[in-house]
Amino acid sequence: MTDTAFHTVFGSLDSYKKGDIEITSGSARHYAFSNIFEVASRSAPYEKVVVGKNLEYVIEVLRTEGVSPWFACAHDEFTIQMDGEVQIEFIKLDDPPKSGRGTVSAGAQPAGRKMGHVVLRKGHQALLPAGCAYRFVASKPGVALVQTILGELSVEKWADICLH
Repeated sequence: MTDTAFHTVFGSLDSYKKGDIEITSGSARHYAFSNIFEVASRSAPYEKVVVGKNLEYVIEVLRTEGVSPWFACAHDEFTIQMDGEVQIEFIKLDDPPKSGRGTVSAGAQPAGRKMGHVVLRKGHQALLPAGCAYRFVASKPGVALVQTILGELSVEKWADICLH
């Protein structure tokens, strides 16, 4: 019987431990490290904090708590619920964003046809389709990741969230 020295523990908003990285080659100045649960614990509900970036593409952490504003995008986005439970409501917009990059505000009550909703729990994923407005509704705090393009609502605060 083999005894492993490592034990994987999946974090949550209520229970996480910030790890570290071991540099095996190159310089430490070429690496950044953050913990999504720590970032969410320090964020306002639905603040779109960038935690990963590859050219114009980003991964944003959202603290899902209460009701978000309505969001929309001219391109598909993708979300995965990392902790907690959230409902996402969708509206097919009468006047969708035609261009632009990243998530934009869809206003207080977007004009369009209701499309229904999905409920995500830890590990569940959903497409946030182009041309639709969406909002998150969560009765308890949780954490979501959103894959999108860097945009006007993306918040970059690398100095506050990264361990170099």
